[in-house]
Amino acid sequence: MIALSQATIYGLAGLAVFGLGLMGVLGAAERLRRLIALNLCAAGAGMVLIAAAWRSPPAVPDPVPHALVITGIVVMVSATAVALALIRRLHSLETDTDD
Repeated sequence: MIALSQATIYGLAGLAVFGLGLMGVLGAAERLRRLIALNLCAAGAGMVLIAAAWRSPPAVPDPVPHALVITGIVVMVSATAVALALIRRLHSLETDTDD
């Protein structure tokens, strides 16, 4: 049996989350579902970066990937807010023209 480290398991889980998000981005027709899937991709990429920064317990983890992930979370929240406002505006424009 293959022994997997915690970092390997976490990295593989991050790849799986990223893959699910990518399938959602490519397969969803609705804008909101695409946005949620894109956020899932960002979360998976963050998990992979954290797994890449893993070191064995006596060693100190690399702080640069952790800082990148924290910055990515802030950017992701801001971009999601802007995208939600755009989706709402597009939806209101589409419903106004249908009347």
